[in-house]
Amino acid sequence: MARILVVDDEEVMVKGIRFNLENEGYQVDVGYDGRQAVDMARGTDYDLIILDWMMPALDGLAACMEIRSFSSVPIIMLTARGEDTDKLLGFEYGVDDYITKPFNILEMKARVKALLRRAAAPRRSPAGADDRLKQGSLTLDSAARTTWYDGKPVELTAKEFDLLELLMKNPDRVYSREQLLNLVWGYAYTGEYRTVDVHIRRLREKIEPDPAKPSILCTKWGVGYYLKGEDA
Repeated sequence: MARILVVDDEEVMVKGIRFNLENEGYQVDVGYDGRQAVDMARGTDYDLIILDWMMPALDGLAACMEIRSFSSVPIIMLTARGEDTDKLLGFEYGVDDYITKPFNILEMKARVKALLRRAAAPRRSPAGADDRLKQGSLTLDSAARTTWYDGKPVELTAKEFDLLELLMKNPDRVYSREQLLNLVWGYAYTGEYRTVDVHIRRLREKIEPDPAKPSILCTKWGVGYYLKGEDA
């Protein structure tokens, strides 16, 4: 059973989300400010966290940044701010997905299910040789959801891992941003193609010897992105 943390200073909102997620069979804990979110995330191994952007004590972005210092748990941000620039800022802080208020509870359930399906079950499984992907100095373990570069562990968010895994499974195949949104995020992310750009840049900062001159995650100008194969 997946365990989810929901944190929002609107108690009625929290009550409604908790009710609907528990009806889906999830175990749900709740909090009401950003500091509480960080403390609860530090003390419990959650499968998913849902955070409101605007909260007392510590806002959602600051809470997300603190959580990212010790956990790669998938994080969905709830926000009344619908601007692309705000969402891109959130992705910079390590947010995996956004839900803009007011939202349809069916949309929330779909996004929760999509993130959990990719991130929750396999990440604690023991790994076998067939679960490992390797390209040059980069190694990815699909079962344990862990990544190494040059023998050193690399901390990735859920979506960063999913994106890198897809590209490593298909070296030298060029994907458009639209294709990556559909394949990695699991549903249409209409018009928000810069989301992919942000995640690619964050990955480059973590695995490229020189992120300004990428040699692993490459760009096919006017087409999309690809991971360079060893024989390319």
